[in-house]
Amino acid sequence: MRTDLEAIMLGGRGRERREHRREERHGGGDATHYRMRQKLVSVGDDYWIEDDQGQRVFKVDGKALRVRKTLIFEDAHGGKLLQIQERMLRVRDTMEIEDADGHSVATVRKAMITPLRERWTVKVADGPDLKVQGNILDHEYTIEDDDTTVAEVSKKWFRVADTYGVEVAPGQNPVLLLAVTAVLDTMAHAAR
Repeated sequence: MRTDLEAIMLGGRGRERREHRREERHGGGDATHYRMRQKLVSVGDDYWIEDDQGQRVFKVDGKALRVRKTLIFEDAHGGKLLQIQERMLRVRDTMEIEDADGHSVATVRKAMITPLRERWTVKVADGPDLKVQGNILDHEYTIEDDDTTVAEVSKKWFRVADTYGVEVAPGQNPVLLLAVTAVLDTMAHAAR
């Protein structure tokens, strides 16, 4: 039979092991991590994006009853940060990310030729363009600025079904990168 002290020590080691596993999942460092739920990413649904601590930091409001797919990206208090809209009558799948005043922030397009992996481009209005490569459907991809990874998306970090993580590199705009992730999820899973 264990003593109280042994139980406390084992509990402490368990906590250390959990923290070590969390660091391994997220790569440690100064990156910021967010949790998204893939099942709820569809027009007509609302869902929350949480930080490492489980705090709700952003809300994505899927506006139903509109001709075009529309998502409103809000802060935790309901303030509109970005609006995401499908662009109709385009050769390729395209969605526009606009600021609260309706000015274009970025345009997300699926590449026409995708030999081995899915490729997407993000034309950013006030910054370098981004490349997205990997398996978008399975939520295993990177978002790069030139050859630097600015965000990584992975389901492997979570054991909960229909949940995936977004790791945003230090100094990057998490709102834009999370909006791009929401756009990719919406475009890649159009049947939902």
